[in-house]
Amino acid sequence: MAEEFIPVNIPLFDGNEKKYLCECIDTGWVSSEGPFVKKFEENMAEYVGRKYAVAVSSGTAALETAVLSMGFESGSEVIIPTFTIISCAQAVTKAGLIPVVADCRLDNWNIDIDLIEKKITPKTCAIMVVHIYGLPVDMDKIYELAQKYNLKIIEDAAEMHGQTYRGKMCGSFGDISIFSFYPNKHITCGEGGMILTDDENLAEECRKIRNLYFTPDRYIHHKIGSNFRMTNLQAAVGVAQLEKIKEHVQVKRKLGKLYNELLSDIKDIALPVAQTEYADNIYWVYGIVLGESYAVNASEFITLLREKGVGARNFFYPVHLQPVYTKDGYFKDEKCPNAEKLYQKGLYIPTGTGMTEQQVYAVAQRLKETLIMCRE
Repeated sequence: MAEEFIPVNIPLFDGNEKKYLCECIDTGWVSSEGPFVKKFEENMAEYVGRKYAVAVSSGTAALETAVLSMGFESGSEVIIPTFTIISCAQAVTKAGLIPVVADCRLDNWNIDIDLIEKKITPKTCAIMVVHIYGLPVDMDKIYELAQKYNLKIIEDAAEMHGQTYRGKMCGSFGDISIFSFYPNKHITCGEGGMILTDDENLAEECRKIRNLYFTPDRYIHHKIGSNFRMTNLQAAVGVAQLEKIKEHVQVKRKLGKLYNELLSDIKDIALPVAQTEYADNIYWVYGIVLGESYAVNASEFITLLREKGVGARNFFYPVHLQPVYTKDGYFKDEKCPNAEKLYQKGLYIPTGTGMTEQQVYAVAQRLKETLIMCRE
């Protein structure tokens, strides 16, 4: 009998998702004009502790809209982590700005804040903070740098639903912040994103950008916008998911703790940091980093896991190595050894909110068997 295949993500829909979706269909409100969009915005703003929220079609759309709304002068520089999804750099370059990368730490995988100050120049306008894989960046240090050099802060909290930094909600920091609602997030709409800010003018600019930059003179456009609208159907699912966020966070932390217990005896692999002085890990994903004693890289190991019925994915490919940018002369001679190592040896294993403890035990056992094969 073939082993059950356990995918890298299993979402959980055990709340009011069906009820709210049926309401959308029954009333005919399926577009972005439907009432669930506003409700989702209001509920997210209240939950995070922001004044304004703007729903959009994806996390990438949220980043692009957020950066563009800031109105930075063309050619200005934004410091970003190199160990992140390409959406972060893309949001910067699409706004006519220049991404400047900094390497990550090997322990918590977040941007190495000690490297940021060396990257600041007279052209620097902002720091994009990206909380990676379950632990937040040390925001106190980020604020110190921003105040010292008069920089804006863009907070990418795409992976941080329900996480806090020193008791304050992630997504509430900086001048503007964003979330993603991709299927592997703690809150999912299938796709979707949210921009949050306490600045009314920024919020209004984001609303215009997401909607083709319509103004009261509806078909007269003074700036270029995009169609980044969230549908009422997506928002309905989002409202239901937000109602269950506490349970989803508890599930994720329970799964992470169980993995920690089951994998703690394995030699020469790095597991996620369980906690820092300012946060407990939320385990958006459960990552591992293979040590040098394993004669495979992450991609090869993922293939072996799949043969055993376990889904897994690579860590982020460093921004400074992305061909789409290097071919145009970006990041010339940039070296970020930590991010490069994490890509070569890092991967994450199944931790979806719909995952069972039995599946965690199965993944851990198959993982151990695969690791033994790779050391022989």
